[in-house]
Amino acid sequence: MSEDTMRAVTISEFGGAEVLTVEEVARPEPLPTEVLVRVHAAGINPVDWKTREGQGMAGLQTLPLILGWDVSGVVEKVGFGVTTLKVGDEVYGMPWFPRAAGGYAEYVTAPARQWARKPATLDHAHAAAVPLAALTAWQTVVDTAHVQAGQRVLITAAAGGVGHFAVQFARHLGAHVIATASAARHPWLKELGADEAIDYTTTRFEDVVKDVDVVIDLVGDAHDNTSTRSLKVLRPGGLLVAVPSGVSPDLTRAAEAADVRLTAYLVEPDGPALTAIAGLIDAGEVAVEVEETFPLEQVGTAQAHVQAGRTRGKVVLTVTD
Repeated sequence: MSEDTMRAVTISEFGGAEVLTVEEVARPEPLPTEVLVRVHAAGINPVDWKTREGQGMAGLQTLPLILGWDVSGVVEKVGFGVTTLKVGDEVYGMPWFPRAAGGYAEYVTAPARQWARKPATLDHAHAAAVPLAALTAWQTVVDTAHVQAGQRVLITAAAGGVGHFAVQFARHLGAHVIATASAARHPWLKELGADEAIDYTTTRFEDVVKDVDVVIDLVGDAHDNTSTRSLKVLRPGGLLVAVPSGVSPDLTRAAEAADVRLTAYLVEPDGPALTAIAGLIDAGEVAVEVEETFPLEQVGTAQAHVQAGRTRGKVVLTVTD
């Protein structure tokens, strides 16, 4: 492999894991205000396999495509105009989302201000587990819901990538956190700060929860009608943040009838928020859970692990040493 090429996972068509191919492609060059980052690790998110199948963000992509938005690595080169980063800086980020970032590769280019310095207490594998999931949690809990101390917050799928961060951010803000997850995850979630944990396999949360100020729904109506069911537990004027399934006309009408607010949500790149999150991680306020790592060549197995929907925290690809 020459200095002008790199290994990357590409897809030339949408489909199952068989469309994922590791091959040699051209290495990108940073434009003005951009940096070239040598990728050490890349996180895997549900949007990755959904996009691979032609769902998710597929409508915004051009084939052939390099998947992946979560990156941790080292700045290799800086473009003209970059003042915030220099060669050798360890960084992490979720660049370009929802446009293609090409994270499943040895090198990535993106605007310098879409990156932040990697948490000093994390290795690259754990840092790569943070950006998309933690930004989703931060932007829903902090920026959208404006969670306050003393509020009651229900978080569905709380043991997953986004969920385990949302629990910790809500706890950090002083909220009373109610988490849904399988019973085996309850002790861990309580260590992270959940005040109550509900086993979704045996109990409907609307049967045991009421007077909630905010619901962060990370499951969605498409799977188990969790957004519609959440309306029953919100107090008048409470807020539902519907993350994966969005807001349908039926859900909007139901929310109006229940006298509650709701909003759809899509994560966006946010370097300053990643800097704040890194500070919480380095201060020991937020823990990062990586269930398993896979080498780049086992990307199909890694995506299948995430697609099964039972991950504790995140799954990460290791790209370079």
